[in-house]
Amino acid sequence: MPELPEVEVARRAIEEYCLGKKIIRCSAADDPKVIDGVSPSDLESSLVGKTILAALRKGKNLWVRLDSPPFPTFQFGMTGAIYIKGVAVTKYKRSAVSSTDEWPSKYSKVFIELDDGLELSFTDKRRFAKVRLLEDPESVPPISELGPDALNEPMQIDEFMDSLSKKNIAIKTLLLDQSFISGIGNWIADEVFYQARIHPLQIASSLSRESCESLHRCIKEVIEKALEVGADSNQFPENWIFHSREKKPGKAFVDGKKIDFITVGGRTSAYVPELQKLKGNQSTKVTQRKPRKVKSDKNSHDQEESDSEEEESKEDPKSKKSENAPGGTKKRQKKINDADDNGEKPQKPTKGRAKKQADMAENSSNKRIKSGQPSAQQKKKARK
Repeated sequence: MPELPEVEVARRAIEEYCLGKKIIRCSAADDPKVIDGVSPSDLESSLVGKTILAALRKGKNLWVRLDSPPFPTFQFGMTGAIYIKGVAVTKYKRSAVSSTDEWPSKYSKVFIELDDGLELSFTDKRRFAKVRLLEDPESVPPISELGPDALNEPMQIDEFMDSLSKKNIAIKTLLLDQSFISGIGNWIADEVFYQARIHPLQIASSLSRESCESLHRCIKEVIEKALEVGADSNQFPENWIFHSREKKPGKAFVDGKKIDFITVGGRTSAYVPELQKLKGNQSTKVTQRKPRKVKSDKNSHDQEESDSEEEESKEDPKSKKSENAPGGTKKRQKKINDADDNGEKPQKPTKGRAKKQADMAENSSNKRIKSGQPSAQQKKKARK
């Protein structure tokens, strides 16, 4: 899932190669789930003829400032990405579009051609991204609801410590809250806690000054290191937990130390028990959830995507449960699908069904007693 480094690298690529150029052609996909609140034709007509003046970002959101509003904004979701064609040399790995590649991709949601021939496309395979057209992106959700950006607006250490001291929740749950600090997602949080030697379930207000300073430093270092290599995960340091966090439990190690998996704030979390220990009262009192069970590397990847879907739905104020599972939760939807596959009619979940069935059984028994009919127990005794 794209987090701050991936979105920032995309922003820098637009800034380096697209500023001062005019949009001469635009094509938007007819996909209302991604193209949010505006028709494809209105989006296209609002962009064509405009000149790109700046590319801006806050948290995991990017927007392009044109010579006049409205401006296109991009919330990357799980698989959103900016691709650029026509750039000969760049650190931005998604600029390398081969002549044999499909272009624009069938997953393209917005395609733009500039007056010098350069072309770029915003794609989204999983369709959890959002493309909007806004007069003032910073004044309305989701951007207006974001906390300070982890890269551009870092808290000073004293402010950071003071904020943590007031939060009686797990530190990972807090860092994933985009209204507290924006841009940190699941993989960054896991990496930061591993580097700072902090357990993801440690209560924020219980962190010592030393731990707060270490956490503050590691947030900066992890983000900057990811940006140094263009957010190319293949070039992340070998001693990062990142490279093993999607492996099967029991087979995941970093620097020879075992990685365990727990659930924190609804998210699968990778940590090293030997190095990341709960401290203070939590060392004996906290109850951890069971670690995830994974049968294969593919299932591990699917679990991470499932977690990411949940996080994305929390970040998007317009998100609904129906986007993940029409008719209710995923567990409920699975029952419906299984019943359909077996040719059965799925039962609707009824509140108090067990009580209703018990009442029906009692009424039936009372009727038999009044009519003089023997009960099931009486029949059994008579047979004996």
